[in-house]
Amino acid sequence: TAARTVGATGPLLAPMAACATGMWAVAQAAELIRRGECTRAIAGAVESPITRLTLAGFRKMGALATTGCYPFDVAREGFVLGEGGALMVLESAKSAVARGAKIYGRVLGAGITNDSHHVSSFDPSYEMGMRSLDLCLQRSNLKTTDIDAVHTHGTSTVQNDRMEAALIASMLDLQVPVMASKGATGHTLGASGAVIVALGLLSLQQQTVLPCVGLQTTEFSLNFVRRQRRTVLRQLLCFSFGFGGQNAVLALGSANN
Repeated sequence: TAARTVGATGPLLAPMAACATGMWAVAQAAELIRRGECTRAIAGAVESPITRLTLAGFRKMGALATTGCYPFDVAREGFVLGEGGALMVLESAKSAVARGAKIYGRVLGAGITNDSHHVSSFDPSYEMGMRSLDLCLQRSNLKTTDIDAVHTHGTSTVQNDRMEAALIASMLDLQVPVMASKGATGHTLGASGAVIVALGLLSLQQQTVLPCVGLQTTEFSLNFVRRQRRTVLRQLLCFSFGFGGQNAVLALGSANN
């Protein structure tokens, strides 16, 4: 229906990768454009998960917070469900310039892997999560020192936050600014990766890092952003991790870099 509404005539893809779905969709659209199969594509994800069944399931798992979502905080107790989504128009630089489009940033590359470990738990070695980050850097022709900020998945669960903190501490500069937005947006599940990419593009366009809303006392020795501020952003990473061991890391670059 969406394709007919906008008159799309190219490939119609519907990836499913749990909470990494939105980021996977953006990565696929960028690859279609790089291969010359499309000049322009609409990519993203939308989800409205607040139902009695969904709430009961996550409550049974012990994943839902009762007081709020506080990613990376010592007192975190889980996530708060949110509803929403994000859609982006991706196109070649030539196409964007020709039509005078407002360019927010560039998709540089992505790394997508799967743990093949458990339906809802990460592989405790974090091997495939690290692999997705390494693949993203390779495909984007970036070094770890080229990364100016990271926008994490940041679900505020004990397991996810520890895994992401370990990836950053082991593979990136400990002083890289770390952002987490689910304290403000809630967890939109399959749409969350697309929301993170959209916020990442806005960060690049406005040269601003976003705060970790709700964070008071952190468990981890990382450079978490405590308040919104302007800074120089050339390249940033977006993280998205989902049930079934879905790992996605996407690199974005400034339109002016």
